[in-house]
Amino acid sequence: MEIVYRPIGVIHSSFESIEQMPIQPSGESAVSGTAVVHPEYSPGLRDLEGFSHLILLYHFHRAPAPRLSVTPFLDDRAHGVFATRAPVRPNPIGLSVVELVGITGNQLKLNRVDVLDGTPLLDIKPYVPDFDAPEKVRVGWLEDSSKNVRSLSSDSRFGSGGENESS
Repeated sequence: MEIVYRPIGVIHSSFESIEQMPIQPSGESAVSGTAVVHPEYSPGLRDLEGFSHLILLYHFHRAPAPRLSVTPFLDDRAHGVFATRAPVRPNPIGLSVVELVGITGNQLKLNRVDVLDGTPLLDIKPYVPDFDAPEKVRVGWLEDSSKNVRSLSSDSRFGSGGENESS
């Protein structure tokens, strides 16, 4: 079965390389950006302005070849890619929760952006705490992590060169 998605727009940010980026939106609450929705999809933005946060789904357009084992930013041990948020996935789909600042026409003004400039936008969903923030959670191997996600930036481990590749 072949599954084909077409971008509904483009995400713009100040990040031109992976090494510049925070590793999650919580790492850069002040970083702004925009999502420009293609005109044919702009009617779908109706009533979105009432939400403070959005879930963006996007294509990791500059991710290198997939790997099933990676050493993530918050640990020095290898983990299965599905136990991480690494971009080197079999289906390179990214997810970010961003703050919606405003909407002008087909442009969404955003804060908390952790996405490379020019990233193809696949979908937008409103963030709804009653649906998206479960009360009792476990965070697996992150329980033992002593690193602080709010202070880390990306590095070259998931760049196109495949540095720091885990087996």
